[in-house]
Amino acid sequence: MSYNENPFASSHSLDTNPFEDPATSQADAARLESIRQREADLERRQRDLDQREQQLQHHGKNNWPFFFPLIYHDISVEIPEASRPLINRLYQLWLVLLGTLVLNMIACIFILIAGSSDGGRDVGAAIGYLFIITVTSFLLWYRPIYNGYMKEQALYYYFYFFFCGFHLLFSVYMIIGVPSTGSAGLIQTIQMFAGHHWVAAILGLVATVGWTLQGLGNAFYYRQIYTHHTAAGHTMEKAKTELASHGAKAYFTRG
Repeated sequence: MSYNENPFASSHSLDTNPFEDPATSQADAARLESIRQREADLERRQRDLDQREQQLQHHGKNNWPFFFPLIYHDISVEIPEASRPLINRLYQLWLVLLGTLVLNMIACIFILIAGSSDGGRDVGAAIGYLFIITVTSFLLWYRPIYNGYMKEQALYYYFYFFFCGFHLLFSVYMIIGVPSTGSAGLIQTIQMFAGHHWVAAILGLVATVGWTLQGLGNAFYYRQIYTHHTAAGHTMEKAKTELASHGAKAYFTRG
């Protein structure tokens, strides 16, 4: 026994409440651990933001499209690592859509050459689709979900669900291929095969496959994104709050 030890000192800490419920202590420890995890997550997000800022300073603000840069688009820099494969697939599907629109227009030109009575209207509508759908699909459903995964803000997800839903319906419409609608889909392709117009028929078949691939792919990821959106706790009320706080302009900028 040490002579310096106080014989009257209590072996129990004065800070410990002998009447405290052990379950309460465990709850406090769980809350502290949750706070530590949130702080670590905030630090990680800050590091990511700093890294993105350095990337922007190095590469510049606008890099897409490459032939006339209008916006900054870099999945490897702006999208969290866990979500990059999904956004990459959505971007690839958008590129498939772009290629399908080009093929659809060419197929409609050959349908006109084959002597279709509705060929002129088909070509006109197909040219309109090429420009209008290319721009609107990028701005109204691809870019919102890109920003949604980058910023994790609810309003982007609702933009995506609304406009991508319309795009899925449009894809079904284009797969059918009613004459005079600007689609070289199934009906038009079958007519070209029946009339032995082989070039128009083959181009129409390839365009139909393109519409089907990008439509099924977008439908698959639509469901996957909805699951993520639900798990993340995004609600319409949260989206309204974000819109009131940041304003509509914030949803057309990167900041």
